[in-house]
Amino acid sequence: MINNKKIVVVLPAYNAALTLKKTYDEIPFDIVDDVVLVDDCSRDNTVEVAKSLGITNVIKHEKNTGYGGNQKTCYDTALKLGADIVVMLHPDYQYTPKLIHSMCYIIANELYPAVFGSRILGGGALKGGMPMYKYIFNRCLTLSQNILVWQKLSEYHTGYRAFSKDILEKINYHANSDDFVFDNQMISQIFYAGFEIAEVTCPTKYFPEASSINFSRSMKYGIGVLGVSFRHRFNKMGLMKSEIYKTRK
Repeated sequence: MINNKKIVVVLPAYNAALTLKKTYDEIPFDIVDDVVLVDDCSRDNTVEVAKSLGITNVIKHEKNTGYGGNQKTCYDTALKLGADIVVMLHPDYQYTPKLIHSMCYIIANELYPAVFGSRILGGGALKGGMPMYKYIFNRCLTLSQNILVWQKLSEYHTGYRAFSKDILEKINYHANSDDFVFDNQMISQIFYAGFEIAEVTCPTKYFPEASSINFSRSMKYGIGVLGVSFRHRFNKMGLMKSEIYKTRK
């Protein structure tokens, strides 16, 4: 805990058996109270590895629900465990758990209700081996999103995020897609509800075992992301009333 706030790390897993231990071993258990791993019907032995590491909150989807569907289970479970701060960390070891301290202290001290690990700040993306076409794609999408959403994030596409309980209890994340665009819908919901997001510089690693989507999926993702940003703007202008912006409280 930090300031009597319970911290839960959630690991949305899919075929993460080869990298899970490296990720888990770096989680700072001096402040982290619980870990939740949700296995999205992996084809490898992710669940067995998780249990061998001592993770007690292991949930296995019998059908693949997608990246967004996995996160919905993650956040639901963390809230049921009484989490005050929830850290979403990919178990593919692309992001270092060593930043959990910094991210959680910002939220626990009520400076910001959400903190993202940015691969762009400090040039961590290219240093870590991000392919140039993905870097350019990232920068172009982020610029477009900042204009449409009227914010100034360095990156909308990081998979390393920490949230306060207040955010997760208020935004309607269950109305979001079960696919990769889920992440950007959450950002849109957070800003739409009036919350702010802080960013910290995050080194990253690209290697064969790290999860990634191919070029065609990247294009589909990019179109979906722009759609989210346009809907955000149209809702702010009163031209649309999308379900995802209805708050839970």
